[in-house]
Amino acid sequence: MGDQGAGGGLESHMSTHRRQDSGEEPIPTEPAPETRNPPAEAEPQASLQLPQDLPRGQRDLEDSDEDGSTRAPVVNAKPGLSRNPSTCSTSSTSKPNQEYLTAQPQVPERRASPSPHPSPSPSRPLEPPVTKMTLSELDVTKIIHNPKLRHDINYDPELHFRPNLDGEKGRRKQEKANQFWTMLLDQLNMFVMDREGFHARYGNGDWCLPSLLRSVRDIIETLVPQRDRELLNEGLNVDLLMQQFNRGVADLEKLASWLSAVLKLHCAPMRDEWVDEMYQELSNGNRNNDTTELVKGMRSLLMVLEAMKLDVANHQIRCLRPVLIDDTVHFEQRFFIKKIESQKLSIEPAREWYQAAKEHTERLYASTPVPPYTSSFSDMSVFFEALCRLILPSTPTDTTPPTFVFDEDRLLKLRSDMYDSICLEICMRKYEELERLSRITIPTQASSRIPSYVSEEPSASNRLSGEFNFAAPMRSRPSSLAFSDRGSNFSSPRSSACLFTKPSTDFGDSRSKAAELYSALLALLHTAPPAASPVQRWKCLAESVAIQILRTVNAPLSLPGFEHTLAAAVSDVHSEAFRTVEESFYQRLLNDAAKRVGEFRNLSAVALFSAATGPRVPTHARNGLFGDKASARDPREEAGIDDMAVRLAHLGILHWRVWGSLAYEEDIDDEMQLDGFDGCE
Repeated sequence: MGDQGAGGGLESHMSTHRRQDSGEEPIPTEPAPETRNPPAEAEPQASLQLPQDLPRGQRDLEDSDEDGSTRAPVVNAKPGLSRNPSTCSTSSTSKPNQEYLTAQPQVPERRASPSPHPSPSPSRPLEPPVTKMTLSELDVTKIIHNPKLRHDINYDPELHFRPNLDGEKGRRKQEKANQFWTMLLDQLNMFVMDREGFHARYGNGDWCLPSLLRSVRDIIETLVPQRDRELLNEGLNVDLLMQQFNRGVADLEKLASWLSAVLKLHCAPMRDEWVDEMYQELSNGNRNNDTTELVKGMRSLLMVLEAMKLDVANHQIRCLRPVLIDDTVHFEQRFFIKKIESQKLSIEPAREWYQAAKEHTERLYASTPVPPYTSSFSDMSVFFEALCRLILPSTPTDTTPPTFVFDEDRLLKLRSDMYDSICLEICMRKYEELERLSRITIPTQASSRIPSYVSEEPSASNRLSGEFNFAAPMRSRPSSLAFSDRGSNFSSPRSSACLFTKPSTDFGDSRSKAAELYSALLALLHTAPPAASPVQRWKCLAESVAIQILRTVNAPLSLPGFEHTLAAAVSDVHSEAFRTVEESFYQRLLNDAAKRVGEFRNLSAVALFSAATGPRVPTHARNGLFGDKASARDPREEAGIDDMAVRLAHLGILHWRVWGSLAYEEDIDDEMQLDGFDGCE
């Protein structure tokens, strides 16, 4: 792009050493989560960074203030951005930049030319979609004082900021952005085609372009060192630019070239292509008097600035993570003690919950031996038994103590995973029942009805051929199956539910078929559409699951009847069948959680984070205190229990370190007298 040099006069005043200094900064290991997708191919939002994402000048930015502290913008209460889900077992798949791009074609389509009778101007101009205020929550001081973020960072190694375009708020945000760009396009068209009318309406400068340029300047100020900010005001003097614009002498191509040079000095190298595209759009729009292209370039400019701010914030999160994790317990105790003192949080429900769990455990073990795994829980035995029961589907959700205020989403995810595992096991047990029924052979008493002149060999041949003897009496057929032959020796295969006898199959083949069915059911579960609750999800899955089971067992039962039975079995959490499987899974979860707690409980906060969120060695693959033999378990036997146990142990240990002395064991009044608990805000 040889023509970018047109802005060299202004560009030469900016510091140019930052490209060389960027190598001194710590290199992150994961890419910035927001990258602009190429027009022809949507790029998935990545969370692992390449070294090229390091923002240029980051060290200069952090050390730019005279007092050595990082400059912090005013905290903004408006929710402009969001973080990805903090449950480490899931990953975010949203593509915010793709949503930005899909809105771009709407700009020229909304209005190609100014209206002959324009509507009255609003009382105040629309704000740009991205401003310094909407980005203020990305400031480092806001990050380190955000208790929810500091809690979530303990669980999610891929935690990062991304544009919040999800749900109803995201839709409204996108609509507001489209309104701004459409209004800017209308105003530029009016300036070109009706200059007098434009000056009559917007002569006081109260319109979208000056508001946009001021926001651009304010955002860039937060991205460049202090020594460059005065030069930035000279190069992006909004009042002077608007005077030149109103007189028709503004050189927008020169401004675009200067902005391109400034942004490339301070953005990650991976953003350079995006900056070049922004320059081309602004340059082409200026040369061709194409207002649509100009608006498109300004939109790209704002998106580049937002991405740069996100890059800086996510880089700071990666650098600060060990410090924030190590200080978690102390920070949260100060935070919650302040909430308790101001009566914004009551711990009485938590104390009652723990006391009830303690009494339940004492009654339970008064008549039964104490399980050996409880020793691994140490003084947390009562707490972990109650915590494991908290994620059972049959436990009411309103019993969760308020001390889990920062862990509600993680508990709901664990509860949902437990529900899925239980329902999968119920489906497999239904399959096994049908499999046993399909292997029922003709009772020996049925042979008395066969005429004596029929030889034994054909009879044996018929049995081995898998054909059902329709001459058998009705009492020999399973009473749970409905037949349509009404006592006839011949029935229609289209209307009858027949049970075919099969020769005995090899045990290995049976296990293989069951494993294939379990994998198929898992695939159905993973591809199920989102639902309001796990119960609703399984009700919607009942038909597909029933078809898959009947196809595997090869028993042509009535599909509607079996589907209804299956749906009832997986949706009634208080039924005997559901509670039986649930109790079995509860004991397995307790056993595996005890092993993980034994491994984690003496680790430091950072070591606990690494052990719980890093690569895992399954508990069943090693010998330990509980005598596990190294053997591979199939997916059904595993049922996700080990993964849930790791997550539960991590959550429980961290929770106990914060709340054990505050709510469950000691008096809160004693803790409040300790020195150092003077609030954290």
